[in-house]
Amino acid sequence: MFSQLSKDAKEMIKEEIKSFFYNERDEEIGEIASDSFLDFCMEKLGPYFYNEGVQDAIKIINERNMNAEEDLYSLKRPVSR
Repeated sequence: MFSQLSKDAKEMIKEEIKSFFYNERDEEIGEIASDSFLDFCMEKLGPYFYNEGVQDAIKIINERNMNAEEDLYSLKRPVSR
């Protein structure tokens, strides 16, 4: 469902995960644990964030369409009979 993260992005995120565990939980975790945790987050939590992003995009598109519709109606000219 999701595109893969670039290698650089994945490494940066894994370092953030390691830092979080160390600073917040006083645990040192290694490459395998941080990779597993990232995979878990992407698989289980990712769809929620993705769906929220899609919902936000829908709202923005609807707002822009409404504005465009109002702009188009303002361009109408009176018709004489």
